[in-house]
Amino acid sequence: MPWLQIKVATSPEQAETYEDLLLAAGCAAVTYQDAADQPIFEPDLGTTPLWSHTIVTGLFAAEHDLRETLQLLAKAQKDAFTNAGTLPEFKAEILEDKDWEREWMDHYHPMQFGQRLWVCPSWREAPEPDAVNLMLDPGLAFGTGTHPTTALCLEWLDGQELNGAQVIDYGCGSGILGIAALLLGARHVLAVDIDPQALTATADNLARNQLPTERLNAYLPLNAPKLQADVLVANILAGPLCELAPTLAERVCPGGRILLSGLLSQQADELISTYSQWFEMDAPGEREGWIRLSGTRKQES
Repeated sequence: MPWLQIKVATSPEQAETYEDLLLAAGCAAVTYQDAADQPIFEPDLGTTPLWSHTIVTGLFAAEHDLRETLQLLAKAQKDAFTNAGTLPEFKAEILEDKDWEREWMDHYHPMQFGQRLWVCPSWREAPEPDAVNLMLDPGLAFGTGTHPTTALCLEWLDGQELNGAQVIDYGCGSGILGIAALLLGARHVLAVDIDPQALTATADNLARNQLPTERLNAYLPLNAPKLQADVLVANILAGPLCELAPTLAERVCPGGRILLSGLLSQQADELISTYSQWFEMDAPGEREGWIRLSGTRKQES
């Protein structure tokens, strides 16, 4: 069925009040959007910062009387902001009746990374049956290959010698990097993530690629075994990568390789300086302002 959408442009201080007004008017869901191209790449843990120009959108079922709903919102707005001066207008539009899950599925295509590796949506045919094909359904977890950081990591993995390697995928998300490593020859993957949904998605995608369950074990961080890996990949964010540097370094054996991503170009120097304590760092890889760092664990003296 079609839906009605009502939007209001406001400040971050007033956004929650407008959310309450939309919910009181009977909307089914509320979303916040950036109205001025002001990205927030890495908020502090436990915070939900908003943009200085925020659009609050309420989604209403089609049977709502649009005129009556707008009148109700305008009156509630005046009551909520009695001394606010000029108030923003509510803008309404009708959303086309679509199967939004199908819409997303229709636009997610197989993608090639490096020379051997393809990532293919699980509902589509692999374009090159003889290639290394990773069949993927991300579920609720991060990682499809469409984001520049994931693409950078997949291309790096495709260029590594992984036969027989023990790999750690720290911040596994959908499991895309760890499963790619297995398909490219790794012996075993230890997958770690703070989100239980990610562990579920990783297990589902492992089965989707018909790989034995014993080749990948997924854990929350506190439960993960403290083993050393030949290769460790961590596609998370710069802040956690800095905080976790000693922990991640300990998990890589001498001569082993590390791959770090999820950081912006201006964050590269700090991460290189931090990880150079333990690793001989390579030149960064870059795509669309995002950076991939890699290095080799120094031999213990």
